[in-house]
Amino acid sequence: MEIKYRKVQQQDNPLLAKMIRGVIEEFNAPRTGTVYSDASTDTLFELFQEPKAVLWVAEYNGEAIGCCGIFPTEGLEKGYCELVKFYISSSVRGKGIGKELMVKSIASAKEMNFTHIYLESLPHFSKAISMYEESGFKIIEKQLGNSGHSSCNIWMLKEL
Repeated sequence: MEIKYRKVQQQDNPLLAKMIRGVIEEFNAPRTGTVYSDASTDTLFELFQEPKAVLWVAEYNGEAIGCCGIFPTEGLEKGYCELVKFYISSSVRGKGIGKELMVKSIASAKEMNFTHIYLESLPHFSKAISMYEESGFKIIEKQLGNSGHSSCNIWMLKEL
């Protein structure tokens, strides 16, 4: 299985939006107060044109099957970014694709001179949370920044 890792392209928008919403439905996670209801989920290419932002995409047979990125979320302290849009298609989970996307995102954050990576999640995504912990993220007590994701109730931080 040959996976290509690259930055998001405009033609990825519909496939990524469908995959992200599909994962949220699959895990029966909240649809309001999450990325599910964000208008920007349909225009990820445009969203990631922001300075100091990157969205990595895993591609298999010409199709986007996963994504993970770094974003300078409004309201975060200087030097902080957020790990965002970390979703993998159910058909390819457990093959190391998510880990590779996360490694690329963390490396991008370092290259962009961020000092900390923050993330928000939900108990529904327990496998991802254990992967975050293995990568050095620690659970923190409160939400940081203004992501608008009021349903997320697990917050984590990693010092770079």
